[in-house]
Amino acid sequence: MESGRRRTLERAWERWRQGSTPDTDVRPEILSSWQRSAEQVIDAVDAAPLADEGETRSRFEDSPLSAAVNRLEGALRSAAEDGDLVVAVTDPQTRILWTYGGRVMRNAAEEVNFVAGGRWDEGSVGTNALNLALRNDRVSTVFAAEHYAPIVHSWVCWAAPVHDPVTGVQLGVLDLSTTWDRGHPIGAATAQALARLLETAIPPSGSPAADGALSAGLHLRLLGAVEVHLDGARLLLTRRQCEILALLALHSGGLSLGELHAHVYGDERVSTSTLKSEVSHLRSALGGRLASRPYRLDLPVTSDVEAVRAAVRRGDARAAVDAYGGDLVPGTRSPHLTELAEYLAVAVRECLLGNPDPSAVLAYSEVVPDAEVVQRALEALDDERHPARAQLMARLAAAR
Repeated sequence: MESGRRRTLERAWERWRQGSTPDTDVRPEILSSWQRSAEQVIDAVDAAPLADEGETRSRFEDSPLSAAVNRLEGALRSAAEDGDLVVAVTDPQTRILWTYGGRVMRNAAEEVNFVAGGRWDEGSVGTNALNLALRNDRVSTVFAAEHYAPIVHSWVCWAAPVHDPVTGVQLGVLDLSTTWDRGHPIGAATAQALARLLETAIPPSGSPAADGALSAGLHLRLLGAVEVHLDGARLLLTRRQCEILALLALHSGGLSLGELHAHVYGDERVSTSTLKSEVSHLRSALGGRLASRPYRLDLPVTSDVEAVRAAVRRGDARAAVDAYGGDLVPGTRSPHLTELAEYLAVAVRECLLGNPDPSAVLAYSEVVPDAEVVQRALEALDDERHPARAQLMARLAAAR
């Protein structure tokens, strides 16, 4: 199956390079990257450019990622050796700061400068998972000829961004790479798990709150992924604690024990003592700022859910899409959160149907492949030569 996919992508890449119409076998985000790469990358690129060795070493030593990598180096090396992989950690400009290759990939990585100091930004080597993960701020996979440069057409790469646990700012990316025939369905999930592990290994002294990037109070990202920051510091909570926190944040007036139990568990046979225990642990994580009778948060709270709601009320499709990262608390079994997730999805979709701004629709279609929304945006374009038309056509084909 993978060999057939590889051949299909090779043919699509060749046709695109010869100037043919964008191929529906190519994902829109890959096609967009190819188009950007073609304007910057020389056709004969045979290896990534190398930055100065001393400068790269200094940059790594000054990065909060250095301490995290040192703490987890044994685990990262084992992952590389056990999976016949090369593991790489970069800075925010996609310069590799640290890497380790297993037996199979070590020489292959050295041949193309997938080593410390290698510059793997889109402008240097074209489409690759490391750059896409940083650009889109989410885990990315690039398989075989989805890469722009033929030097890595035999590779598959999975990359996930690594964030400062205090400010949420991107520090770089963690990448796992191997040959396409050694690809595995859990590659992307493994990269994301290792990236999260790196984040937890960053010492507080290595990641001070930069310029007050996050103010005092509770800041919640609940759409597409869950991140919790309290007074600038990132909290690592269980899924259930995140669900309870989300419910309390969305009910500023508070919830009684019975209401909270119903919102969290629905018809599940779970005792109220279990819920009380969960709330107690959450209260401790919040430094006691969770009141009782009713349960409510006793501090300022902001969330991306409120940002989406406000944008929808204004009819601002672009702002709604920018704030909408996907499903509310992904994977939740809370009936109340599931219902609210459906409401938000419909609200953003209807906002776009009423105001199909091309840039907003393109951003939305990266998260939700909705043919009707893309079709509406195409119909609203007056200019046949509008720069968004080709990308919208590709997204429409992919959605169908």
